[in-house]
This record gives sequence, structure tokens and C-alpha cells, in this order.
Amino acid sequence: MIGVFDSGYGGLTVLKELVKRLPEYDYCYFGDNARAPYGSRSFETVYRYTLECVKYLFDEGCRLVILACNTASAKALRTIQQQDLPLLDPERRVLGVIIPVAETIGQYTQTGHVGVLGTVGTVQSLSYPIEIAKHNPHIRVFQEACPIWVPLVENGEYQKDGADYFVRQHIDNLLQQSPDIDVIVLACTHYPLLIDKIKKYLPSGIQILSQGAIISESLADYLHRHPEMDRQLGKNENRIFQTTDSPELFDRYASMFFGDEVKSEKVVLT
Repeated sequence: MIGVFDSGYGGLTVLKELVKRLPEYDYCYFGDNARAPYGSRSFETVYRYTLECVKYLFDEGCRLVILACNTASAKALRTIQQQDLPLLDPERRVLGVIIPVAETIGQYTQTGHVGVLGTVGTVQSLSYPIEIAKHNPHIRVFQEACPIWVPLVENGEYQKDGADYFVRQHIDNLLQQSPDIDVIVLACTHYPLLIDKIKKYLPSGIQILSQGAIISESLADYLHRHPEMDRQLGKNENRIFQTTDSPELFDRYASMFFGDEVKSEKVVLT
């Protein structure tokens, strides 16, 4: 299987695009909802939690795991790739959501000024400015942390009028940093659910990039370039959903993110 991991529900927006682009593959979605959110936790804690979940997905038979979580990608991915993977199984792979965006962002901006909206953890990690600079050194990156956006989404408040204040506040804060921003990256997989309100307060001409479509294209390219990995992946269109919290609660909210009914099972990490 292809493992898709997130601390909560947001990674389902990535899985939705993966299934749309690569429907033939088998996927196992794993949400560590019992310990969510990761966004405000320390590097050490995020790394420890993420590694536990990656090991679990490996034990479940996943040859390839995608960290569909910006915080985990920012705070844990590099250490897992460089230190843990060679010891766990050098033939398996763990990929994240930040580098595919960094590699392609230059295709979308004309001004070279890019905005990033993310969690506190993602913004403080500086992962987007660092990775974008590696691939597009001419691009300037401006960031804004939006700590209230994930709770708005996960508590079902994202469509209500009360959410407008917080959406507008953070967009205004970001655009005050540069009037030349022409692309904004939604650097949290929860944020696509807020896209209608985000568009409402953005000036015309600014493009919004959600990560799901970019990640799905990146994975398709990766598998094309690595046929040895592609051959190891099941292609029976199986979909498994797992959570460390209540399956009933997970199923109730997951459909908002995935766009279809979800039936999950509970997992206890040991």
C-alpha cells in the first residue's frame, strides 16, 4: 500500500487528489487524531510521534509513506529520511509535501513574491523559505501563521460567519508584508476547506495553490522515475482508513475532507 499520514483530517484532502490522479493504487490513510494537532508541538515531539506512525505504516505493509502533514514534513521528514530509514528499511521511502511545492512554485509566480499561510510550527520551521530558496533562489517568501484556522475547520466552523474575521485578519497580515505577492501557498492540508472565504478577501490576480494536486502530480512523476518502487505497490483500488481516536468521530468529519463517505478502524499504537 501507499501510506498517507497526517496528525488529523487534513491529509485527506491530499488523499482525495491522489485517488483522483492515481486511482488504481492501494492506499492506507492513517490519522493520529488522538494526539492532534501537531502544529504547536515541539520539533522533538513531532518527530517522535511521526516516526511512531511511519513505523506502524511500515508494519502494515506500506512500501511508500507520504507525510501529508506540513508540520510533520517540516519537523520530522529530514531526520526520518537521513537517520531512521537506513536502519528501518533502506528500500522503503518516506516523502513529504513541502519539497514538491518548492520545486514547482516558480511556474506560478510572475513577481517572484510568494505568500505562505501555515500553522505556527510550519512557519517557525522556515521550511518553505529554505526549500524554495534551494530550487528558486530569486523568489522571496513571506509567511503568516494562522493558529486558529485548523480548529475552525475541525470544529465545523469554517463555513460560518465567525470564521471571516480570522481569515481576513491573517490574509491582511500576509499582504501587508508585500503588495507584490501573486501566489499564496496553503501550507496546511486543512486550509482548502477555507478556500471560499480566502478568495473572498484576496485581491483579484492572486493565485491560490492547494497542495493536493501538486503532490499527486509529484507522486505520479516519482513512480514513473522509480519503476522498482512502482512494481512493489498494490493496484487493486483498496482504501483503508485508520485513526488513533474514535472511528465514529473520524468518519463523521472525514467525509468533509475526502469528499466521500469514510469507514475507519481504530488503531492503538504500542
